[in-house]
Amino acid sequence: MILGAAAAALLVGGASVGATLATGIPFALNALSSKSSVVDSGTSGTSGSSNGGTTHGHGFGSGSGQSGSGSSGSNGLGFGNGSDGSGQSGSTGGGSGSSTSAATAATDAQAVGVVLINTQLQYENAAAAGTGIILTSDGEILTNNHVVEGSTSISVTVASTGKTYTATVVGTDATDDVAVLKLDGASGLTTAKVDTSGALAANDAVTGVGNAGGTGALSAAVGTVDALNQSVTTEAEGSAASETLSGMIQVSADIEAGDSGGPLLDSDGEVVGIDTAASSGSSDVTGFAIPINTALGIAKQILSGTSSSSIILGYPAFLGIEVGSADSGLGAQGGATSGSTAGAPVAGVIDGTPAASAGIVAGDTITSVNGKAVASGTDLTSTLRSFKPGDSVTIGYTDASGAAQTAKVTLVQGPAA
Repeated sequence: MILGAAAAALLVGGASVGATLATGIPFALNALSSKSSVVDSGTSGTSGSSNGGTTHGHGFGSGSGQSGSGSSGSNGLGFGNGSDGSGQSGSTGGGSGSSTSAATAATDAQAVGVVLINTQLQYENAAAAGTGIILTSDGEILTNNHVVEGSTSISVTVASTGKTYTATVVGTDATDDVAVLKLDGASGLTTAKVDTSGALAANDAVTGVGNAGGTGALSAAVGTVDALNQSVTTEAEGSAASETLSGMIQVSADIEAGDSGGPLLDSDGEVVGIDTAASSGSSDVTGFAIPINTALGIAKQILSGTSSSSIILGYPAFLGIEVGSADSGLGAQGGATSGSTAGAPVAGVIDGTPAASAGIVAGDTITSVNGKAVASGTDLTSTLRSFKPGDSVTIGYTDASGAAQTAKVTLVQGPAA
């Protein structure tokens, strides 16, 4: 389970522990100097194999609704739905719990260097939350990509002080599930204390700290390291797509919805990993965390301003269509061609976006951008990534009657990738 924007945790082969309105986790760590940075040492992880576990059941209000009641989850979460606003309450799902020790209240020391992340997903009429850790005193934050994926606005609260900031996305890596945020106007923050020695071993004691279950109160779940260098494939959850993550730390700590992006602490209270996923399928919860050196290595690349095939800097350019395919998403996310016209079939257009202003409607098929042919929704996504918000482009498309059309549009800032 991924805990993030559409879910607070990534699910590995079982019922979800996240929700569109899942709330995130401020974490416990010991602090470094308020002037220090923990971005400067990063290495990559390796791959391995995965195992199962089962998730706690929790109710969350999700989607839109004043009080939507959560449905009962089987080995997972119940989520509420309703209308007229954001869902606030949900009934408890009936999932079975972990055999590991129950979470207890986190200490003040464990809350230092940790932030609570709340996001709005304007184009999905939803809200979400997760956790992050403070990398620099001026407010650079490390979290999971799925915590902010699809977000259009982000607020971040420092757990130890309660002060809230507006945040922007510096860059994201969906492949490795890492993102870096920047707090507006922050200074003098105390950074998380991390352990980059790479000395973590099987059977070492660890603690996952966060807003488990979305209660708004920090908790700490103890466990041990089951294995290193594990590989897990997550299930899709809300706007977070299925993904395979390698080099993961597998732990017996009871990782739950709301823990994504938060720290996995060693016996010295130092961060050794970023909680990311949990499994289901047995009576025991199995958690997974990205090793801190792996996450910091990706963060360092993002902060250097270096993009790649997996790293997107800032926010993507946004056209505002829904592509008609099984893997479609907002703003031309993936897709296959349909009908007799090659291109990206338009299943829907979002009000107030460039596509809507240009008169593009559901049933049209986008065939080119600035004269470059578009063969599919995936092709359209790739093409749009070469542009920035504010760029003007000419969209070629075929309407439902089969007539060729063109429209000049100015791309806007899209939701976080």
